Amino acid sequence: MVISLWVCAIFGAHAAQTINEENPYELVQDVAMKTFDRMKENQQKIENDPEVLRTIMEEELLPHIDYQFAAFMVLGKHFKSVPKAKLSEYVSVFRQYLITTYAVAMGYYDNQDVEFEPAASYADKKSVTVRAIVKDPQRPEINIAFKVRKDSRTNEWKAYDMVAEGISMLNSKRSEFESILRQQGIDEVIKLMNDKIAEPVQLKEREETAE
Repeated sequence: MVISLWVCAIFGAHAAQTINEENPYELVQDVAMKTFDRMKENQQKIENDPEVLRTIMEEELLPHIDYQFAAFMVLGKHFKSVPKAKLSEYVSVFRQYLITTYAVAMGYYDNQDVEFEPAASYADKKSVTVRAIVKDPQRPEINIAFKVRKDSRTNEWKAYDMVAEGISMLNSKRSEFESILRQQGIDEVIKLMNDKIAEPVQLKEREETAE
C-alpha cells in the first residue's frame, strides 16, 4: 500500500524532462515526469504486456533510487550478522524486488494529482525530506514525504525512502523481514523476495464510470 502511494505520487507529478540530480526537490519531480511520459508513450505495449512496466521502472526510476542504502537499512541490526558473501546477492535481489514492487504498484496508477511543497534550503545538508500531497477525487488527501540523500562521492541526490501518512516504506519492510532474519536467516528473505519477483505484473481493472 505504502509503495503504491509512493509510486502514484511520483508519477502524478509534472516537471521537466531533464533530471537535475544536484537538487533533491527537482530530482523527485524530474524523474516523475520523465518516467510518466515514457509510460504514456508505451501505453499500448503495457496493456498488451504489463511486464513492460518492469523495464520502464528499471531504466527510468531505479537509477535515481539508492537501492543499496535502502537494502542495508531494511536489514537494520541484522546487517552485521549477514555473511559478507551473502550481502551482494541480497542487494542484487533487493534491487529486482524494488523493480517488481514499483511495476506492480504502477498497475494501480489512475492519474492521481500531486502537489509538492515549495523547496527549502538544502545547502550543507546530507539528506532532505521532499513533501507532497496526493489528491484523488474519490479518496481523502494523503500526505507523502520522500527521503532523499546526497552521495558524498558524486554530490548527486537519490531517493531511499517514502513516508505515507506516517508509515515508512523502509520501516515496514524492516518489520516484515525482522522475524524472518532472526528465525530463518538471510536465505529465507532472499527466497521471499525471489518469489515476489517471479509473480507476473498485472494491471488493475479500471472501473467504468456510469454516465
